[in-house]
Amino acid sequence: MNDKTQNSRRAFMKASAIGATGLGIGFVAASEPVMAAAIETDFKGIKAGEQMIPVGSFPLPAYVSRPEKATGPLPIIIVVSEIFGVHEHIADVTRRFAKMGYLAIALEFFTRAGDPNAYGTTAEIFTHIISKTSDTQVINDLQAALVWASKNGGDLKRVGVTGFCWGGRITWLAATLPQVRAGVAWYGRLIGDKTEGNPRHPVDIAADLKAPVLGLYGGADTGISLESVEQMRTALAEAAPKNPAAKASMIVVYPDTPHAFHADYRASYREGPAKDGWEKCVGWFKKYGVA
Repeated sequence: MNDKTQNSRRAFMKASAIGATGLGIGFVAASEPVMAAAIETDFKGIKAGEQMIPVGSFPLPAYVSRPEKATGPLPIIIVVSEIFGVHEHIADVTRRFAKMGYLAIALEFFTRAGDPNAYGTTAEIFTHIISKTSDTQVINDLQAALVWASKNGGDLKRVGVTGFCWGGRITWLAATLPQVRAGVAWYGRLIGDKTEGNPRHPVDIAADLKAPVLGLYGGADTGISLESVEQMRTALAEAAPKNPAAKASMIVVYPDTPHAFHADYRASYREGPAKDGWEKCVGWFKKYGVA
């Protein structure tokens, strides 16, 4: 990322931190026009804004939200974005978790490759950003965030991960980490070509899960086939006899529901499945000891 892009990105994030009405970060151009349904979570009772989290000697930008007043270590939620990076919707999700008492962290995993805001189509983002962001790098960044969180009011015994689309796939992979207690994957890709940067996909790691994952999918998702969802269910069932986390994992499919149904700023938003999925998400973290 060049200095101009990095400064622009940081300016977006800082604007949100001080803008009491939200929508300070803005939305990525490629993500479609912003819809009126977009939820704006205020800053009352919470602190939210940019943090720079050290990954070795590299300062990784993140949007962090937490309760303004807290006694004792806070449960930790890592919120993993779609391919669009940490824009206002993702920041808003962290504030929703903060309102419930969590230390919520959204990492800008793509910062080394560039800024999704610089591209106008999803194809360009995949070419210039996603292809240059390896799973190994992402998991290393996530682990560095947990180290930072443990030193800044977070409780490493209560860690959850949730993510959307690209972040949904990462959620499945993150659930192989020993620190993670539970994961909630929103319409994350389950199968795919194996590459140097993406050597394994969720369907390949069922036996390695350390934490139960709740997968939330749309029955009318044109990018994630119901066949691949069934492949994941089969992988979990095969791993279940020897793996309690795989056995406890669950996949919910909402009929006639498209991809990105939780994204309240997009035309794909579906209020019913989104609200039901959120309730299930919150309940999942409580059930498995993250709350």
